[in-house]
Amino acid sequence: MHSTPHGAAVTATGYGVQGPRGWAFRDIGFTAQPGSLIAVVGPSGSGRTCLLLALTGRMAATAGTAEVAGLPLPKKKAAVRAVTALAHVPGVTDLEPALTVAEHLRERTLLQRRFAPLPRLPLGGSPSALLRPRRERTAAARARIDAALEAAGLDLDTLPKGDRTAVRDLERPEALRLSIALALIGRPRLLAVDDTDLKLSDAERADVWATLRALAESGTTVLAVCGGVPDGAVVVRTAAPHGADGKSDTTDTRDDGKGAADALAEAGRA
Repeated sequence: MHSTPHGAAVTATGYGVQGPRGWAFRDIGFTAQPGSLIAVVGPSGSGRTCLLLALTGRMAATAGTAEVAGLPLPKKKAAVRAVTALAHVPGVTDLEPALTVAEHLRERTLLQRRFAPLPRLPLGGSPSALLRPRRERTAAARARIDAALEAAGLDLDTLPKGDRTAVRDLERPEALRLSIALALIGRPRLLAVDDTDLKLSDAERADVWATLRALAESGTTVLAVCGGVPDGAVVVRTAAPHGADGKSDTTDTRDDGKGAADALAEAGRA
């Protein structure tokens, strides 16, 4: 049982994306309840990243139907983007190596404040009632960052220079957790994570899955591209890549980091 209905239900039927080089993925069908841990597995080049982008409203599907939080895709892509967040997607959410952890967190918080929807003005209220003192805004931002870091399992005290540690000095699991924390600052209903367990040791992989499972159990739906299937996950399998003629095309590499960025360019950023 989940403690909150915060998470987004996800469904897909015959879902697919076809581009100039053929099908990125197709015939995807599954149903996941709010607060589910969804594992997307398949061979390299099978469109796992493209599926992640399509289900979060960043890419328009060309076949089938899907819904996220009751919002139909691709009709409501913008609304879906507002309730979802991406983490660790090569070519899309890359961290800046020269920036520190603190700088990344501060930047994301400012962006979140800049693009967050405006609160509703109470009937008969004054616009000044919507303005909070700077001290309150700073405290709220700090609380949001702390909550995101805790949920992502990133302890700043364990880093070489604390929050002044540059991204280039982070180990791979730490960089992954930072990317997840940045995504969680927006309090998404669905968190989508790419390359979740790539190049991790067995112990590191188990720790990351424990973190993502805890997120799901707390109510946030988690959609993760991975190599291994974690226990209790809703499994979505992508097939071997196909060309425009429907035949296997093992040279299609759109599912690597550059492929994700290329796919976004082909489809057009929504």
